[in-house]
Amino acid sequence: MKEKGVIEVNIEESLKESYLDYAMSVIIGRALPDVRDGLKPVHRRVLYAMYEMGVLHNKPYKKSARIVGDVIGKYHPHGDSAVYDTLVRMAQDFSMRYPLVDGQGNFGSVDGDSPAAMRYTEVRMTKIAEEMLADIDKDTVDFNPNYDGSLKEPAVLPTRIPNMLINGTSGIAVGMATNIPPHNLTEVINALVYMIDNKDYRDDDILKFVKGPDFPTYGIIYGKDEILKAYKTGKGVIKVRARVKKEVTTTGKELLVITEIPYQVNKANLIEKIANLAREKKITGIVDLRDESDRDGIRVVIEVKRGENSDVIINQLYKNTQMEIAYGINLVGIVNNKPKTLTLRDLLEQFLDHRKVVVIRRTKFLLKKAEDRLHILEGLIKAVENIDEVVALIKSSHNANEAKEKLMEKYDLSEAQAQAILDMKLQRLTGLEIEKLKKEYQETLKNIEFYKSILNNENVLMGIIKDELIEIRDKYGDERRTEIVSNAEEINIEDLIPDDEVVVTLSYQGFIKRTPLTNFRSQKRGGKGKAGAISSKDDFIKDLIVTTNHSTLMFFTNKGKIHYLKVYELPELARDAKGKYIANLISLDSDEKVAAMISTKEFDREHFVFMCTKDGVVKKTSLDAFSSGRSGIIAIKLREGDEIVDVSLISKNDLIFISTKKGKCIQFNSSEVRNMGRNATGVRGITLDKDDSVVSMEAVKGDPLILAVTAKGYGKLTLVTEYRVQSRGGKGIKLSKVTEKTGEIVGARQVKIEDDVMLISKSSKVIRLSVSDIPILGRDTQGVRLMGLSDEIVSFDVIRED
Repeated sequence: MKEKGVIEVNIEESLKESYLDYAMSVIIGRALPDVRDGLKPVHRRVLYAMYEMGVLHNKPYKKSARIVGDVIGKYHPHGDSAVYDTLVRMAQDFSMRYPLVDGQGNFGSVDGDSPAAMRYTEVRMTKIAEEMLADIDKDTVDFNPNYDGSLKEPAVLPTRIPNMLINGTSGIAVGMATNIPPHNLTEVINALVYMIDNKDYRDDDILKFVKGPDFPTYGIIYGKDEILKAYKTGKGVIKVRARVKKEVTTTGKELLVITEIPYQVNKANLIEKIANLAREKKITGIVDLRDESDRDGIRVVIEVKRGENSDVIINQLYKNTQMEIAYGINLVGIVNNKPKTLTLRDLLEQFLDHRKVVVIRRTKFLLKKAEDRLHILEGLIKAVENIDEVVALIKSSHNANEAKEKLMEKYDLSEAQAQAILDMKLQRLTGLEIEKLKKEYQETLKNIEFYKSILNNENVLMGIIKDELIEIRDKYGDERRTEIVSNAEEINIEDLIPDDEVVVTLSYQGFIKRTPLTNFRSQKRGGKGKAGAISSKDDFIKDLIVTTNHSTLMFFTNKGKIHYLKVYELPELARDAKGKYIANLISLDSDEKVAAMISTKEFDREHFVFMCTKDGVVKKTSLDAFSSGRSGIIAIKLREGDEIVDVSLISKNDLIFISTKKGKCIQFNSSEVRNMGRNATGVRGITLDKDDSVVSMEAVKGDPLILAVTAKGYGKLTLVTEYRVQSRGGKGIKLSKVTEKTGEIVGARQVKIEDDVMLISKSSKVIRLSVSDIPILGRDTQGVRLMGLSDEIVSFDVIRED
């Protein structure tokens, strides 16, 4: 039973209604700018409070705290810090293209330094800000009650400048946001003038004048297509870069000097980022970094190591730091109290519409004032023409009211005319003053005629708006700061790095490097080898592949994921260097490690990635399925306890050769394995004995020799034709004789007589052998000693003659 006085409501509807009210309050009253003057309420209130206080550009500065106090006391019932932050931003020449506040004191810096407290700084309006409030006293805009109803504040400013575009703005409301970049005043006004002169203008005509954003911090915008897209749709992303120039010192050192940075980028954070990248060797070739910026401008100096390619360093800086940013354009503003996404054309048209309203209201105000004055002048002139009678009439009256009534009755005057006659000074009776009255009367008539022509003729009205815009352009217009280039002149690192053959080695602990292949010379069979890396007690070279600098490395992890790197992105180090930790180059989980790696130059549909796991599971997936280059995606779905052993790139009908550590092998046609998606598990490739596992997998091409190598340094060549082709999933046949003397099989690879082979031991010894030095033997043999060593061979790879 409902209690008396209790009103039942639907809580869902109540919450929805309350939230919508809140959302619209934030959108309209705080976060988004009005499309007419480009201001949010807090900006408008700050400027109006300064105008009321008379803190104009030619008047003395006043304490910021005094301005803030007036704003929050009269118009903006929020915190003082929010108002002061607004005031500060309007004074920052690196935030505003055309600052609206002239500040004296510390107003922060491009390094992100905080401004001084409001009690220390002083402000006044800039001259251009006063243009935003011009004619506000001529009934040009509506006024609304302030928060407590005690005062009135303007709903919008009668701005003469297209502030929405020239200064831009940003804001996040509920469910929407705006991000409008600043523009050049001259370009915007030239576009407006063209629109006034040409009624049948098109978007492309406007874009001939407004080239693109013009940031206060200069910089370079790359690519015009995104600018055009943003202007025509209201949304887009543009690429903004810092300006870098090259200098050479008297001692021959090459310097890279940053003189301009992208808009809203913190210079101090940018320098710190560059320093960290250089310290971590993610960008090599930087030997010194210093900030030589002063009041004359930005100057960040990067000293380049002798012999380094400075173009590569510049490209890496653009790629890895905020020297290049993506600036998102989102042209959203308040139109008729509703948020709306606008095009450039919409923004310009809305400004012109606002100027029409302002000029019409101003003209009506001036017309009314002129008509009132004309009415008074008619009375004064009539009184002067009959001055003797008027004076006698006034003298004969007992009081002012009687005199007023007599004047109104005798000369057919209005009360206002009669009062003006009574208020007239005796000096107006001189001949000169009488002529002035008549001259003023004629001028007032002309003004009234002019005002009426404005209101009655659209062309005259637009001509007034055009003249005022040209006046603003001539007073405040300046040169464009931000350069716009058609396309990013990106430096292709691959064009700067020779596509030489290199040896890529990956250690058991995960250290990777590349070394020019020429650093390894062929040795005779049985040699002691060269040090391949700095060995440690717990680490040794695990994988080695021979590839080229321009190839893409595909890393397959024990978890069945794939990661990508360009070969040239690996550190090029000496043969005995340790290398760089792989986890610093690709993102790996704490319990994840690289199990196999392959290289390729193209991702096409003609080739397949063929994977084989320790438990004998195989999977074939089209190479183009991995073309996204997104690291961390699934390559194969593994069963519990299984892991990837080997991966090969194959053609459609290649034969697959799988080897096990116990000396078994199987050879079958890859066509027996269907093409599967990346998330598939795979199928059985070989059936293993209980204590056996797969150690290598090869895609056999042609009629090669099979090189089998054991852990204790034995190896042999066997004709591939001795290993018959079987059906997928069988137990296989004997690969090589495995004894205690030979140790278990490390792997089996296909080779040609003209190839070389590189063997890596657990102690990181590396030896390069010519295949022609290794004997060709049958399947059921143990082979000969390839490497004289006391420890074990852990990996080997083939250096193809081609």
